[in-house]
Amino acid sequence: MEELASSFLEREKRLLLFSLPTAKRASSAMSVIDILTRVDAICKKYDKYDVDKHKESNVSGDDAFARLYASIETDIDDAIEKSENSSKEKNRAAVVATNAEIRRTKARLLEEIPKLQRLAQKKVKGLSIEELATRSDLVVALSERIEAIPDGTAPGAKQTGGWGTSASRMEIKVDSSGGRFESEYFQQTEESNQFRQEFEMRKIKQDQGLDAIAEGLDTLKNMAHDLNEEVDRQVPLIDEIDTKVDRATSDLKNTNVRLKDTVTKLRSSRNFCVDIILLCIILGIAAYLYNVLKK
Repeated sequence: MEELASSFLEREKRLLLFSLPTAKRASSAMSVIDILTRVDAICKKYDKYDVDKHKESNVSGDDAFARLYASIETDIDDAIEKSENSSKEKNRAAVVATNAEIRRTKARLLEEIPKLQRLAQKKVKGLSIEELATRSDLVVALSERIEAIPDGTAPGAKQTGGWGTSASRMEIKVDSSGGRFESEYFQQTEESNQFRQEFEMRKIKQDQGLDAIAEGLDTLKNMAHDLNEEVDRQVPLIDEIDTKVDRATSDLKNTNVRLKDTVTKLRSSRNFCVDIILLCIILGIAAYLYNVLKK
């Protein structure tokens, strides 16, 4: 915003200086006091764009807009300083890390712009209506400064507006990033070429391994499909075998029952015969003893 005000003042001064010879030719009575009066009028005209003066005038501790604006402006200055240091850095990894941090900072600051715009529309004690109206322009200029911070990305068209009442415009800003466009900076080294070749070879081997795994998975899928079909065909046979086994088990149980009854009957008749034989033997022994004792 300071740069914008300075450019306005420089333009007015050039116009004033350009008009001095004409004024002298038109009237020789023009004095230094008249020139100072015109310069003072020009300064007052663009005084509303002086950010430092706005900061000094916002002495009230309740002005949330001034606090947030100062905080965002400090972060912008820090990000610009980091970007300038990054443009001088030769370590590409450090440059990438710094640019990523700058992009995160820009995203965070852009998220604060809507809040700053809402605060700019609130009335603050001690501010005139004209100063309050210029706050929206300050917010727009601040968002443009955030977008203009170099972050290592390709520059492109930037849309402005939408945050305030000032007119929208399209700008194309080229981020020179310290002027490091020479061919030596982007030239590939032998180490980077070897790393790239090794990366490509590993990628090819990885693709081949993935293809082999895919073929193996397809084979397993086909085998599983065949097994499922075979199981579906074997299910009726297994059910039939289960039915036959149940029937055979039932028949075996019935046969065992009949066999048990038969054995029980045979044993009963055999015991009767043995008892008769034993009785005959006992009677024979008793008769023999009787004959011996009788003599």
